[in-house]
Amino acid sequence: MIRRLLLVLVLLLPAPAFAQSSWLYELRGGVLAHDVPIVAAGRWESGVSLNAELAFSPSLPLFGGAIRPVLGGSFTPNLQTSWAYLDLRWEWAGPLFFFAIGVGPSIHTGDELYYSSPGHKALGSRVLFHIPLEIGVQVTPNNRVALYYEHASNGFTAYPNPGLDNIGLRLAHRF
Repeated sequence: MIRRLLLVLVLLLPAPAFAQSSWLYELRGGVLAHDVPIVAAGRWESGVSLNAELAFSPSLPLFGGAIRPVLGGSFTPNLQTSWAYLDLRWEWAGPLFFFAIGVGPSIHTGDELYYSSPGHKALGSRVLFHIPLEIGVQVTPNNRVALYYEHASNGFTAYPNPGLDNIGLRLAHRF
């Protein structure tokens, strides 16, 4: 638990310095329902995940939106599967609504890789694909709220591959 809290602090402490140097585009965070089987198979774990992200300013315009790098993680306080990820995220933003989708590698903390045990899901590989999906509302020019979904799985590169889904609400502040 303490290691996970330290990881969150390491990710978030440099945020104000990055914001002043214009490298940081947005700081995001929220609470997600953990291991909700939307795309993933079955539910072995329960509880909540705390999600935090740093979205960086460098971007590439594409199809009316922009692709930018995002560093983040979803952390479960009850010692179940957590992960850290580095995504490329494409986002389209209108005057009121926005939509984002991405992909990138993640590394998880789950104890089980090949056999599920009570309260722990076997994910087949330590490195997983992370696929986020987000839709939300721009509340002010610098603040927004969103419904956020994330899926992590090994993409059938290892066995087993049940995947793991989290879904919930997030807040974001743009610098």
